[in-house]
Amino acid sequence: MRKATISRKTAETEITVGIDLDGSGSYSNETGVGFFDHMLDQLSRHSLIDLKVRAKGDLHIDDHHTVEDCGIALGQALAKALGDKKGIRRYGHFALAMDDAQVACALDLSGRPYLVWNLDFPTAKIGAFDTELVREFFQALSTHGGITLHVDRVHGINSHHIAEAAFKAVAKALRMAVEPDPRAEGVLPSTKGAL
Repeated sequence: MRKATISRKTAETEITVGIDLDGSGSYSNETGVGFFDHMLDQLSRHSLIDLKVRAKGDLHIDDHHTVEDCGIALGQALAKALGDKKGIRRYGHFALAMDDAQVACALDLSGRPYLVWNLDFPTAKIGAFDTELVREFFQALSTHGGITLHVDRVHGINSHHIAEAAFKAVAKALRMAVEPDPRAEGVLPSTKGAL
């Protein structure tokens, strides 16, 4: 029953996020920001987490609030779906190659948000999308999901490939971390007694 739905409404955005950690990677994402929808689709498909996002934001200003607030809502949904985190693997890591780009991700579902971001882009935009919003999304996801998240660009000359490799690397690491550990069923993966 590792599912959650989060609805979040502010003066800037109205967002609903639904996830199923034990899904098949099916997705239906509509944020009004085409490139971002494409990235959320990748996040879902490669993590095998079912994801449905509906967002209405102040896109007449820019995409910032919509992208960031989707990260907030998705982080909250992830934390809710994980519950007490008993029996999960907790840690995940993946180095993902996509053409010219290679991005590495390591993460810990520790409850302690921390983002280490060593990923820069050769261009300020991918189409109409501001590349700086990739970091904003992952900062919000990390903070509100309680994730220690490290993302590093190893190589890359194409901004689209770098961004997509980042979303896919995080997805694959997340898949690993949320998976039940058959050798630790019902056991909290910590010596502290809490995560």
